[in-house]
Amino acid sequence: MNLFDLSGKVAIVTGSSRGIGRAIAEAFADSGARVTISARNQGPCDEVVEAIRQKGGEAIAVTARISDHAQLENLVAKTREAWGGVDILVCNAGINPHYRPLEDLTDQVFERMMTNNVLSNLWLSKLVVPDMKAKAEGSIIFISSTGGLKSSTVIAMYGVTKAADIALCRSLAAEWGPLGIRVNCIAPGLIVTEFARALYEDPERRARREAATVLKRLGQPEEIAGAALLLASRAGSYITGHTLVVDGGTMVV
Repeated sequence: MNLFDLSGKVAIVTGSSRGIGRAIAEAFADSGARVTISARNQGPCDEVVEAIRQKGGEAIAVTARISDHAQLENLVAKTREAWGGVDILVCNAGINPHYRPLEDLTDQVFERMMTNNVLSNLWLSKLVVPDMKAKAEGSIIFISSTGGLKSSTVIAMYGVTKAADIALCRSLAAEWGPLGIRVNCIAPGLIVTEFARALYEDPERRARREAATVLKRLGQPEEIAGAALLLASRAGSYITGHTLVVDGGTMVV
């Protein structure tokens, strides 16, 4: 038995045109899942679909802004039209426009970040859960952050939203666990992506971060994809309500 086999499974991965989301989508497709690639812009999504198909995988692209409930409804509907009910949902898309102390945070930015990073995850989970209830199984994964587990004077508001995702995960896991539906979080450390570039593009800042990490390096997107594959597959079928920290050991020092 291949515990990581996703053959026959249908997965939606948001924010999957690049970075962590793309790595997760490609890992799922490599393991046999049919994957819906989703982000704001069509072109980058199509590129990921083509890359997956060239390797023999199955994928479609459906654009969506996660702050728009109607677009998320369309995302789920188009996935069902193509392949049937959703088995796996990965909420990876998010925003972080506030690289300043909380003292400088406006109400508008607070509301925008909470909608994109937290409320959208609840919306999507509620949209796919009927499919999972019908099958008496399913896996929902929120991409949180170690920023949700510790303080920061640079990405504090981002950490607030990611802490909220962890709390949301626990409660949904408790609600839906008796129905066979698992809900988990992954909390990455600093990963080399365009999204996180502001945190590592300065060589001195990067050197300090690497020195403070047990493995003495930053993470790569595929290292988060491996954790997602665990939580989506039979290999992780007894894990729910958990936040898996993947940070190279930053949190232990």
